[in-house]
Amino acid sequence: MGVKAQKQPSDILFIIWAGGGSLFAYFLVYTLRKAFTASTFDGLELFSLDYKVVISISQISGYLLAKFLGIKFVSELKRNHRLPVIVISAACAELSLVLFGAISYPFNFFCLFFNGLSLGCMWGFLFSYLEGRKLTDILASFLGVSMVVSSGAAKSLGLFVLDMDVSPFWMPAVIGAVTFPLLVTIACFLDRLPDPTDEDKANRTERIPLGGKQRMSLLKKYSTLLIPFLIVNVLYTVLRDIKEDFLVDILRHTSINLTSFLFVQVDSVITIILLVVFGAMILIKDNAKSLNILLLLMMTGSLFVLFTSLFFNQLSTTPVTWLFLQSIGIYTAYLAFQTIFFDRFIACFRIAGNVGFFIYLADFLGYLFSCVFLLGKSVLGFEINWLQYYNSLSIGISLICILSITIALKVLYNKQRSLTLVKI
Repeated sequence: MGVKAQKQPSDILFIIWAGGGSLFAYFLVYTLRKAFTASTFDGLELFSLDYKVVISISQISGYLLAKFLGIKFVSELKRNHRLPVIVISAACAELSLVLFGAISYPFNFFCLFFNGLSLGCMWGFLFSYLEGRKLTDILASFLGVSMVVSSGAAKSLGLFVLDMDVSPFWMPAVIGAVTFPLLVTIACFLDRLPDPTDEDKANRTERIPLGGKQRMSLLKKYSTLLIPFLIVNVLYTVLRDIKEDFLVDILRHTSINLTSFLFVQVDSVITIILLVVFGAMILIKDNAKSLNILLLLMMTGSLFVLFTSLFFNQLSTTPVTWLFLQSIGIYTAYLAFQTIFFDRFIACFRIAGNVGFFIYLADFLGYLFSCVFLLGKSVLGFEINWLQYYNSLSIGISLICILSITIALKVLYNKQRSLTLVKI
C-alpha cells in the first residue's frame, strides 16, 4: 500500500469516517434483514405453525449457519478480501428478498434462510475495519448503537411501506432495492480506511488472522472466563431476538398506538445515550480497568431488565416508557459484550489474533439457542399472551445473567491479578 493510502486523518475526521460509516453500513444491513418483522402475517400458517414464526426460524437458521462458518471465515479473513465479500453478501441478501416476494406463499419461506445466511457475517466484516485502534471504543460504539436504531427503523420503514399498500411479501425487497446500492457505496468508503498505526498496535496489539490451532488454544486457556460471558450473550441474544421479531405482537397487548415511526423515536434516544456511555470508554486507557467497567455496565443493564419486568404491573408508566427501559437495559448488557469487550480483552491479555473468533463463537451459540427456543415454543403449539410471556422470560434471563456476571467478575479479578504478578 502506498504512502498516500497510509496518511492518517485527524481523530475527529477518522471518527466521522469510520464510526459514521460503520453505523450507516450496519443500519443498511439491518434493513435488509429485519424489515419483514413489521408484518404480522395474520391468519397464515405453515406446518401447523404461525407463518411469521416459521420465517423467523428460517432466517435465524441461515444466520446461525453463517455464524458457525464465521468462526473460521471471519477470524481468517484477509484485509484485501473484505470489500468483495461485503458486496457479494449484500447482493445475495437482496436477491433472496426478491425471491421471497416472487415465489408464492407458502413456498417462499426458505428464501429468508438464504437472507440470514448472506448477512450473518456482516458484523465481523465491518468490525474488522475498526478493531485494534486507539479509537476502537468510540468506533465500536457507533457500530453497536446502529443495531439499536436500526431495529426500530427497520420496523418503522416496513410499516411505512405497508401503509403504501405494498404486499407484506414484497415490502422487504422494496426497501432492499434502496438500501443495497447505499450499502455498497458506504463499504467502498470504509475499505479506504488507513491501517492501524504503530501507536494503535502498541496500545491494542496487532490484529492478525487466527488459525485453527490458535483458536483452540485460546478457548482452552480462557474457558473459565469465557463460559459465563457466553451464557450472558446466549440469553440476551434470545431475549433480544424475541423482542425484535415479535415487538409488534407484544405491544398489541398494551394500550399503545402503533404509529409508523414510534420505534425510531424510542430507539433514537437510546442510541444517543448508549453512544455517550460506550464512547466515553475511550477515556479509560487501562485495559484491565475497562473490562471491569464493562462488566458493571452489563450488571446495570440486567438490573434494568429485571425490575422493569418484575414490577411491570406496579409501575405507573406508559407502554412507551416500559419499552424504553427494557430496550436500554437489554442493549446496555448486550452491546457491552458485543462491541468493546473482546477488543479490550485481547489488548489486556496481549493475545495475538482478532475479535472475529470470539464474537462469532458467542453469536453462533446465541443464535443456536434462539432458534431452538423459537422452534420449541412453536412445536408445543400453545397460545400465549406475548406481553406476559416476554416479561416472564425477561425475569428468568436477567436473574441468570446477574449470577453469571458476578462469577465473571470474580474470575476476571483472578486472571488480572495473575497477570499483574507475572509482570512483577
